[in-house]
Amino acid sequence: MGQFVLVNPLCSDTKKAERLQSILDASLKGYGYDEIVTAEEFENTDLRNKKILFSISLGESGINLEYYNMLKQIRLRRDCFEGSVGGVIVDGNSELFTKSISREFVFSANRSGCAFPGRPLVEGTRSLKNFNIRAQNLHMDNLGAYIVAGRQLVFNILEFTEMKKERPKILMIHASDRKTSNSLSLWELVKQHLNSCDIKEISLRNGKVLDCQGCPYETCKHFAEEEKCFYGGPIVEEVYPGILEADALVLVCPNYNDAVGANIAAFINRLTALVMNHKFYDKSLFGIVVSGYSGGDIVAQQMISALNMNKTFRLPGHFSLLETANDPKTILQSEGIEARAEAFAQNILKNLGTGSGR
Repeated sequence: MGQFVLVNPLCSDTKKAERLQSILDASLKGYGYDEIVTAEEFENTDLRNKKILFSISLGESGINLEYYNMLKQIRLRRDCFEGSVGGVIVDGNSELFTKSISREFVFSANRSGCAFPGRPLVEGTRSLKNFNIRAQNLHMDNLGAYIVAGRQLVFNILEFTEMKKERPKILMIHASDRKTSNSLSLWELVKQHLNSCDIKEISLRNGKVLDCQGCPYETCKHFAEEEKCFYGGPIVEEVYPGILEADALVLVCPNYNDAVGANIAAFINRLTALVMNHKFYDKSLFGIVVSGYSGGDIVAQQMISALNMNKTFRLPGHFSLLETANDPKTILQSEGIEARAEAFAQNILKNLGTGSGR
């Protein structure tokens, strides 16, 4: 076996797949790897406890049929990536679909046990305009920047190691009403099994949380150097210090119209100033989502794209606990909820290097 497993779903358009192959050749140069290209090979290969690079070539439609055959297996085999670490390269033949395919895939693979380092996605749109800024910073063309990003991703997968914290520090952020929130009730069930952790809770419900207004780069950079933001408030006074101190972030999010709530969205946007001078590759992300009807997967994918793919938090396997409850406190009546809450808490402990885990 090589250092990597390359899961590279067969693309019927061989001409279209040429660019992705060139990126893979450059990214994996010097590394040994075994390649899986068909769903049948995927089904017959043990992909637990592996370092995996997933690569997906998309046509103009954004569809790769062999990929969807593999995705079906991933969703049905909920432990097929247990103990594995992965990253994703998606190459598209339009300006659309690369991000939506990627976040859907990472969510599904994560539910089957795969962990991902911060910024686990390298995507190439048809024009490669998404590499404009990176190419300028690296003083090279966009294709060159694409290759550099792929090479860095491979390195990050190999360097990903388990966390080992004697007494982990957890920051929980929410914007809910404790009297009625099913999400906070679920968090309380989880928290009672986290006694070996130091936990800090921040509510963004009370207090004025201004959203990012898109300051000029130099303005944002100026305030970022002092770990501040032009708009101040609880984000700067409480959240920034809490993030820097924490080993893990637990985001407790009710599902609002298939999205995180306004104050949580503002918190995510305002992290930009902090990310300028601090990267969060050594901080784990966990999420608790309660939906009134459906759509918890969409909210979890939003967390992945915003905080793991963009803001660099590492994504442990099984990062999210997704439940459905409508009327206030009815989550507590959900059959088996206490066992699921305890299992989620044990997964947090395992991924922070303490406890037996799931």
